[in-house]
Amino acid sequence: MPAWLSYLLATIYGLSIVGVVVVIISENRNPLKSLPWLVVLLLAPVVGLVFYFFFGQNLSKRRTISRRVRKQVASYLEQQEQEVRPMLPGRFQPLSHLLSYNGQAVPLYGTRYEIFTGGMQKMEALLRDIRAAQHHIHLQYYIIEDDRAGRMLRDALVERARAGVEVRLLYDDVGSRSVRKRFFDELIALGGEVHPFLHVQFPRFTSKVNYRNHRKEVIIDGRIGYLGGMNIADRYLYGSELGPWRDTHFRIEGMGVAGLQSAFLGDWFATTRQHVEGKRYFASTEIASEENVVQLLSGGPFGKWRVLLQAVSMAVMRARRRIWIETPYFLPSETLNNALQTAALAGVDVRLILPLRSDSRAVDLAIHSYIDDMMRAGVKIYFYMAGFLHSKLVLIDDELAVFGSSNMDFRSFEHNFEINAFAYDPKLVGRLSALVEEDLTRCHLLTPAEWFNRPRLRKFAESVMRLFSPLL
Repeated sequence: MPAWLSYLLATIYGLSIVGVVVVIISENRNPLKSLPWLVVLLLAPVVGLVFYFFFGQNLSKRRTISRRVRKQVASYLEQQEQEVRPMLPGRFQPLSHLLSYNGQAVPLYGTRYEIFTGGMQKMEALLRDIRAAQHHIHLQYYIIEDDRAGRMLRDALVERARAGVEVRLLYDDVGSRSVRKRFFDELIALGGEVHPFLHVQFPRFTSKVNYRNHRKEVIIDGRIGYLGGMNIADRYLYGSELGPWRDTHFRIEGMGVAGLQSAFLGDWFATTRQHVEGKRYFASTEIASEENVVQLLSGGPFGKWRVLLQAVSMAVMRARRRIWIETPYFLPSETLNNALQTAALAGVDVRLILPLRSDSRAVDLAIHSYIDDMMRAGVKIYFYMAGFLHSKLVLIDDELAVFGSSNMDFRSFEHNFEINAFAYDPKLVGRLSALVEEDLTRCHLLTPAEWFNRPRLRKFAESVMRLFSPLL
């Protein structure tokens, strides 16, 4: 290579590094997030720049939906509000206001819940509802596999599309990367609309590969909704090498379905630029109760605030008696980490229920690095022994349940598009508490003696992997 060309390439690379450093500094990020990127860029030539391009860019100031379209979509949701006021405990009213003001999550009164803890149970109910659909079926999943579960769902959608039912399907382009477009050919030929969310197309969308749509939601005729932690893949139905998959998913009827519909239509516009509107997508429903209030909160990487992290942290800080958490991945932000430890130190019954092993060795190591301080603060740590725990659930006292698609980790709170329900419903919380208590009978409670005596080499490996928590 000629010397002049080497100098030219070195100059271009140097200017690129300087430009990226200036961008990182000018964005006024949290120093704890900025400094690692600066170190990587300066000490790892080329590799650091590539990693930043894929995983480091700040998209918080970008919009996926214009204010005008967001207002139009929200207008149908706002029409679902009833004249009755929320029957909320006083200490949760600021939380409800935060969800409404910062997350456009309208309080909706009167929602009925059916709870699924197994994939086959949920799939059978979902297929029954799909086969009974008369007007439309809207679906969004992070993972759809070309396996028995995926084909069962697809074939049911094909049958309804053939009967004239509108079918709209979004799937994440990275999470569902094993599915080829031809998998949906017959559905599309019958008029079904199928699109990948945030399509990864080089080079234009490469920077968005780190920002994925992790939501799992279905809306049928505007009357029935599904949300929770289960994707469409055989492992959710039949288990995997980790054993049976214990998850939590919900079938809902009533006003809460409108919240799911609003979230889906927003994502549909962001993906297709098609604005689907009309009251026929928001079926009128009777109020089941003025006491069971739910707010459906959508979170994502675009926008100034990380609304899901704010909301979960605030809910934790409002707890007086207990905080029970089930999550497959526990990689908390500093804010949430401190909130949980403070609650435990203040005498709140904080229980963290994790899988004995996750589907990633690196993630396990990073998760375990957070356990030491949790145990010192008085948090009870349980490892689920009867398979893989994939449930995403937070119970606050006897009045608030938080459930949906988000894990308790950096990726869910800062990088992914997620949707969680905040249900102020003592009866629902009672039902979920019974399920958690049943799970605890299949768990091992960690003791300080066994945990703090683990090998030093393992502790060091955990500390190393903790550095990569925001990327896992």
